[in-house]
Amino acid sequence: AMLSQRAKYAIRAMQEMARIPQGQTVQAGELAERIKAPLHFLEGILLELRREGFLMSKRGRSGGYMLARPSDMISMADLIRLIDGPLALTPCASRTAYARCEDCPTPDDCQLRLVLLAARDAMARVLESSTLAEPLPRG
Repeated sequence: AMLSQRAKYAIRAMQEMARIPQGQTVQAGELAERIKAPLHFLEGILLELRREGFLMSKRGRSGGYMLARPSDMISMADLIRLIDGPLALTPCASRTAYARCEDCPTPDDCQLRLVLLAARDAMARVLESSTLAEPLPRG
């Protein structure tokens, strides 16, 4: 599964917000301009991020959005799972949403599944240790 445009915008918007000084907010319109996203599309994403506890919003003239938790506590995996769902390429290789592939005669000794599980684990390791504060995990 390729990363959706929604997930890319969500991550870019959150990375942008991680750069804002503590206690300040940024408005949806300004965010949309900074990350080159259509405003109406981005607004839906921001609402979802707020509903799920990643963002807070302030009303009023100086209102806008800010991170609801420290940037080092928000991982790429968190954001991708929220927007796109499981990281695995097939349902049978998912650890958070396992399902048997409909057309699979041999889930217990499917070699492809073993490879995809290993790929999923490697990807999860990188994405879970990549945060808004530190995009690339160390060593």
